[in-house]
Amino acid sequence: MNEFFKEHLLFIALVIIITSLTVLIVRRFLKLFQLKYSRKLSVDETNFSFIKNSISFVIWTFGFILIIREIPQLRDLGNALFAGAGVFAAFAGFASQKALSNIVSGIFILIFRPFRVNDTLELPNGKIGIVENITLRHTVIRDYEYKRIIIPNSAISDDTLINSSIDDQRLRLHLVMGISYDSDIDLARKLIQEEALAHPLVRDYRTDEEKENGDDVVLVKVVKWSDFSIDLKAFIWVDKPDDYWMAKFELLENIKKRFDKEGVEIPFPYRTVVYKKDLNENKTLEDNQAEWPNKRWV
Repeated sequence: MNEFFKEHLLFIALVIIITSLTVLIVRRFLKLFQLKYSRKLSVDETNFSFIKNSISFVIWTFGFILIIREIPQLRDLGNALFAGAGVFAAFAGFASQKALSNIVSGIFILIFRPFRVNDTLELPNGKIGIVENITLRHTVIRDYEYKRIIIPNSAISDDTLINSSIDDQRLRLHLVMGISYDSDIDLARKLIQEEALAHPLVRDYRTDEEKENGDDVVLVKVVKWSDFSIDLKAFIWVDKPDDYWMAKFELLENIKKRFDKEGVEIPFPYRTVVYKKDLNENKTLEDNQAEWPNKRWV
């Protein structure tokens, strides 16, 4: 073993260093090529990411094969392994099913492009993030807490995803707010529209026909009569997913302050407690409950 290391250690180290440098140079070259020509050639960044990872894998595989071919002891070991190729192939096939599945799924993602690098995805578990990288084995998603979610390609290919960036990045924010039954619906609608139009991230995406008809930039409709409130829904357009969250958070705050200032009440659930000693003794319990339907009985 000592003779083996003395004789071949330098060669192994040299191959590893050359392979590492080759991978580094190729990836750096592809990165520069991507930055310079991707827009001119209309090539998706996802393709570059997948190509970089694939070429790196091929280069490292070539370096590993070179070491085996040039070192007699390893070459003999390789010949022995190939002698039992049937059993080895069956074992390798079984062991690499998941790996091959991930590679094939990665190729399908590259071809059919259900999502791309920099797309905003919502996962089945409710997590939302931006696709940061697609490798031969997995997809890396950065959520809004800057945590990395690593998902095998075969798993993410089988999931139902919400892609907010594919083809058209603009989003329509649905903002639901409840006002009391005593509040003025028209006043509440006017305040919501004013606050929305004053926000710098809100956009006018009306069609020409809607503009001719005089439709509002921000539609506000009554959508439900709840137990304690009249629910209004505002339909608000923004340019991209990042604007969606910022506009939502800021509008919720701004509309609440405006409602308080203008006297529009935002109700909250309440109950009136009626004690049995206060009931009309000449009526049955059923009659009293019918007369006081929303009361808690003690």
